[in-house]
Amino acid sequence: MAHPAILDWPEQPSDDLPLALWDADAIASATGGTAHGSFQVSGVEIDSRDVGEGDLFVALKGAAMDGHRFVAGAFERGAAGVLVSKPVDGPHVLVDDTQAALEALGAAARARADMQVVGVTGSVGKTSTKEALFAALDRASRGAAHASVKSYNNHTGVPLSLARTPARSHYGVYEMGMNHAGEIAALTTQVRPHVALVTAIAPAHIENLGSEENIARAKAEIFEGLEPGGIAIVPADSPHAELLAGAAQAVGASVTTFGLESAADIKLLESVTTRDGGSLLTVQVRDRRLCFTIGNPGRHWVSNALAVIAACDALGADLGAAGLALAELQGLPGRGERHVLPVEGGEALLIDESYNANPTSMRSALALLGAVDADRRIAVLGAMGELGDHSDRFHAELLEPILSAQVDQAILVGPAMRPLAERLGTGEVSDLGKMPRFTHCDDASAAQAALDEIGLANRDAVLVKGSNSVGLAALVADLVDAPADGD
Repeated sequence: MAHPAILDWPEQPSDDLPLALWDADAIASATGGTAHGSFQVSGVEIDSRDVGEGDLFVALKGAAMDGHRFVAGAFERGAAGVLVSKPVDGPHVLVDDTQAALEALGAAARARADMQVVGVTGSVGKTSTKEALFAALDRASRGAAHASVKSYNNHTGVPLSLARTPARSHYGVYEMGMNHAGEIAALTTQVRPHVALVTAIAPAHIENLGSEENIARAKAEIFEGLEPGGIAIVPADSPHAELLAGAAQAVGASVTTFGLESAADIKLLESVTTRDGGSLLTVQVRDRRLCFTIGNPGRHWVSNALAVIAACDALGADLGAAGLALAELQGLPGRGERHVLPVEGGEALLIDESYNANPTSMRSALALLGAVDADRRIAVLGAMGELGDHSDRFHAELLEPILSAQVDQAILVGPAMRPLAERLGTGEVSDLGKMPRFTHCDDASAAQAALDEIGLANRDAVLVKGSNSVGLAALVADLVDAPADGD
């Protein structure tokens, strides 16, 4: 016999929503297409290699590739149906334009879910903050939060992330990125956030935008899509905080600030490093104080955590649940994930920051390496992209954080690293310390050979950091998958 409390469990409006993510009729209605066959799907994919059992495969047409070529492969991998612009064998919805249909499907998903939505952007920390915020909201809602995966933050990734949103979601967290002005403005009108968060402004993509101020203006486009009564969350410590706040107020949004500034709404009062490298934080949240631990090491994670608390506060979410989620969060692949590597006589530490790099994140990663208790510190640093005429200066300026981190051996990867190699090559002793030994390589495979020549020993700490285009993720994969001595 059922317990009375179970029988009296309160009904929710979302209880009447379908359990399947989409069915053929709903896809056709959302996209203006025609359903051929009856099917239900549990996921949406645009890469046939990622298709799993029960997914919808969307056959996008690109400049160099037509997804229709992979429809048969998608069915072989278990696709329940496909979204196409020409008839195919198998269950499908036929539309005129699959990119437009994906955007329409995302818009329908956004409209049907009675959820609070957060949009996240910034020059650094946006993916890490998005993941941390998702963890906090997922815990607060007992599993009813949804977020974009990986760095799906462009004109394809945003509508794909929206289209994957379950109808029963209570929270949605969507990342938005850009390379040029105007791109975030187009994305935020799809996401229509209730809360829009800018993590930080740094000289990423400065090649295309010319100055940090222009980068700030481009990031501020996220406020243009805010729902009426929306809240903008701005980093108080940024020199562009006033610009960001002004852009938010211009569209009628209220502004919440976070940071170390005494006037910040969400303000750090105290930070103590924990034994495992994380931080114990005391934070002023308007008229309350919150004490919690963050598991991830590094000063940049303190800022990320403040941003997460600011967003949760704006949403009225459970701050206690947010603190617990931040304590449990681990490093992300390519963004601070740590691996213990077995080596002769013991273990070495690998810090994987291989996904991306700009001058600000490079300094943060090197500071993280410098804080590690190690007998030898090795930095494998890939070139930073999209810096334009500023490239030589920004690369050369990495000397100071390298010396501050007391790096023993540096492996520099890519032609853009030449100005740094020239500064290291002077062999001079500065106020910060002696120049480390270094190797300058053309590519990731040469960097792997250089690291093999150095050899890893017990109590080594290795940082791998660079723009994704350099390909250092392959070096990380080789290190992690390498068999232990004696295997």
